[in-house]
Amino acid sequence: MSELMSGNGEGINEHAMQPGFQFHPTDEELITFYLASKVYNGFFCGVRIAEVDLNRCEP
Repeated sequence: MSELMSGNGEGINEHAMQPGFQFHPTDEELITFYLASKVYNGFFCGVRIAEVDLNRCEP
């Protein structure tokens, strides 16, 4: 995983991943490579995701 996430994300070949590839990062990988870079680069906007009760209404 670290080989794919190294650098600034440029140069990642979309053909390098086989069909059926599933993204299962560990907690450490999520924090280190994804969340920390979002916060430190200033692209994090902190918008809250709304909660929806799907069982409140009949279809």
